[in-house]
Amino acid sequence: MADGRTIRYYDAAPVARLAVDTRDLPAAHTSSQARFDPLLGEWVVVASHRQSRTFLPPADLCPLCPSTPERATEIPETDYQIAVFDNRFPSLTPVHSELPESVQAAPQTLLRDGFGKCEVVCFTSAHDSSFAQLEPDRVRLVVDVWAERTAELASLDGIGQVFCFENSGADIGVTLAHPHGQIYAYPFVTPRVAKIAANVAKYRKAHAANLFGDVLAAERAAGIRVVAANEEWTAFVPPFARWPYEVQLYPHRQVADIPDLDDAQRAAFARLYPDVLRSFARRFPAPMPYVAAWNQAPTPNSGVPRQDWWLHLQLFSIRRAADKLKYLAGSESGMNVFISDTTPEQVAAELREVR
Repeated sequence: MADGRTIRYYDAAPVARLAVDTRDLPAAHTSSQARFDPLLGEWVVVASHRQSRTFLPPADLCPLCPSTPERATEIPETDYQIAVFDNRFPSLTPVHSELPESVQAAPQTLLRDGFGKCEVVCFTSAHDSSFAQLEPDRVRLVVDVWAERTAELASLDGIGQVFCFENSGADIGVTLAHPHGQIYAYPFVTPRVAKIAANVAKYRKAHAANLFGDVLAAERAAGIRVVAANEEWTAFVPPFARWPYEVQLYPHRQVADIPDLDDAQRAAFARLYPDVLRSFARRFPAPMPYVAAWNQAPTPNSGVPRQDWWLHLQLFSIRRAADKLKYLAGSESGMNVFISDTTPEQVAAELREVR
């Protein structure tokens, strides 16, 4: 790209990609920090340069659409299937940098640069489309892209976890309406994954069994919270769901991360997942805003055990009614105790009904 960032194109069949980024952009330069909260034992990323990122441009100025002779965008080609490029406004910095001398921290607060990687994944060149509208072949290609990027990013020195996700809908906080997701390569293991891994290890010690596998088996047997399933995957509303509408998708056979998915698992996911997304789109008059978050195992170099990890996708929405959103107020934001406005059993029935 014109500022030194990397862009990659992924196509179902070989295509010559020769377009040149003609924009006059300054060299990409960002500076992030990670500061450790000793009270919670968690890292907080500081990335103040993101205040200037593009915010809800009109469709004719979308930076994720293909370039035209009249307007150059982030993607130089005039059409594409899937494009992946380094984020222009990344939360994490792809090179190590020195911290400014003006930064002072308490002795208990560790301070480090915000090393890591942030990539943008454009699922389609069609601006008015959505992931739910993708054909299974395109979804399968997206899965292959997630797998390829996860494997490469996880191999980098200093990366503890790779997180593939999609934010969809303005109410979620999306700043670009074009169908796209992101990939973060963190220099640490995130609090959610670290906590799950610790509980899985405790369960293994107490029961000599896999906690993920037992949860999946129980939900498949009960059936009441299952939204959809096929020969390789089950999508269910967890009995402990925190969000008004939440579905988790598990492969029936244990794998640690997306690269570990075999051909049958990838193909079956490509058929099932858009069906679940369409249920989210049909539940209310307008499609629900959502976050789709892949929970992958920490990287092999993270120091966190991977052998019991079970890859799964968490899909959730902040919409609790047609005209109401779930806000994280006192209990949720202040104490991290979620109070649900819906029941998992009723949500599962509603989503099954609109499939």
